[in-house]
Amino acid sequence: MAARLGGGGARSALWREIQAMVYGRSAEIVQAERGAALGAAILAGVGGGVWPTVDTACGDVVRIAQQVTPKPEDVSAMNDRYGVYTRVYPALKTIFDS
Repeated sequence: MAARLGGGGARSALWREIQAMVYGRSAEIVQAERGAALGAAILAGVGGGVWPTVDTACGDVVRIAQQVTPKPEDVSAMNDRYGVYTRVYPALKTIFDS
């Protein structure tokens, strides 16, 4: 399953690529500029009986403008760097908390 991105951050091509690498899966950029308003409308439609479920509503309403697929070697590099971060962070925290 792909991660879905929207809003201001999704406008940045670099940020979309970073998110796809971090998640290790494709990132779909939704067409809607006002994601929160669309989400509220979807929930209202489900509550009002227009759609039986949120998944059904999203399938009918949400449109994908673009998809970013991460390269496996980039995902691997990101995971390696995260491993370094998780080892270094505790040591740095003790230095800066003093």
